[in-house]
Parts: sequence; structure tokens; C-alpha cells
Amino acid sequence: MKDYYRILGVSRDATDEEIKKAFRRLALKYHPDRNPDDKEAEEKFKEINEAYACLSDPQKRANYDRFGTPEGMGATADAGFGPFSSTFSDIFEDIFGDFFGTFTGQRRRRRPTRGADLRYDLEISLEEAVRGTEKELRIPRWVTCDVCDGTGARPGFGPVACPDCHGSGQIRFQQGFFSVSKTCSRCGGTGQYISTPCSKCHGEGKVRRYRTISVKVPAGV
Repeated sequence: MKDYYRILGVSRDATDEEIKKAFRRLALKYHPDRNPDDKEAEEKFKEINEAYACLSDPQKRANYDRFGTPEGMGATADAGFGPFSSTFSDIFEDIFGDFFGTFTGQRRRRRPTRGADLRYDLEISLEEAVRGTEKELRIPRWVTCDVCDGTGARPGFGPVACPDCHGSGQIRFQQGFFSVSKTCSRCGGTGQYISTPCSKCHGEGKVRRYRTISVKVPAGV
């Protein structure tokens, strides 16, 4: 059975933060980009990946401490860990993402985010609560700007290629032995920059509008 704590150089009662720091230090030291054609470093890097994938997961760590395997009783110690598994890419970005941006210059697909729920605080009288009532609410929403058609630029000008990233949306640079890229802060990764913003939406491409809706409040609320 592999001793994951020994591999990362931490004690068995190490905190999550201590484990993360140990992994960060060792991953940088033994990463293949820093040790080209070094088989020993490559094997060490695989071990570090495997150890951290186990000890960074509360359930896998509990199974390992109790049964000696991340999967628990009846599983083999090496099950579920490829040398460069997809788990590691997520782990690496979670730890180094804020510093390096996107590792090795590859853009990571953005997951769609769920819109926020709409909440409205409505005051009603005691009589309205008892008998029920109907109220009209003005709900704010964002719509495409009718002056610039959503481009954010003043009519006749239009967006231009971002001068910082030259239209790529990414700022690429060399960080030691790593080739990394980071989302351009000026254009937000779009690759376009509004040099002459629309006077109505001020470069946002959308404006706030209000919609009136009728809401029935049932009796006895």
C-alpha cells in the first residue's frame, strides 16, 4: 500500500491547507515541463497526483485512513487513478488557477451559469392579508440597447480589436518553465474593446427597462 502522507511529506493529521501547500510545492518541483526526459521525475509527479487526488477528497481520505484505499473496503489501492487523469487537471486549476490563469494556454470551456432568482418584498395591510388582494409590481430587466443594437459602441464606430491581447482574448506569457495564458482584463476575454462607447448604454450593450406584472396575493397568507 502506498503511503500518500509520506509521498506528500505531511503528517496523518495534516490540515487540508497543509496538504494543498505540500502538493503545490512538489507539483512545481517535479512537473514534466521542468524536468524534460526525466523518467524518475515523471513517476514522482504521478505519485504526487495520485496522493493529492485521494487526500484532498474528504470521503476518499476517510476511506484511505480506515481501509488503506480511497475507494474503501474491497477496492485496490491503485483503482481509479490514471497517470494524468482528468481529476488532476481540475485539481491543478483549482490550486494554481488564480496565479497562472489557464494552465498551458488552453482555454477552459465556461459552464453556463444559472440566472439569479427574482425576489420582491411586498408590504400589504392586515386586511389585505386576510381577504386577499392583487398588486401590480414594476420588475426591472435588461434589454438590448436600441441605439447601438447591443454592440456597446457609438453608431458609426463599432468595437475594435483589444490593444492588450490583439483580439485573442488571452494574455500569454512565460512563467518560469510554464507557458501560461490569462483572460485579458481589458476586454474580459472577448477580444474586442469599445474605444467609443454608446452614449445611451455607456458601452454595456444593454439598458434597464421595467415591466409591470400583476400578482395575486391569496387570502390568509
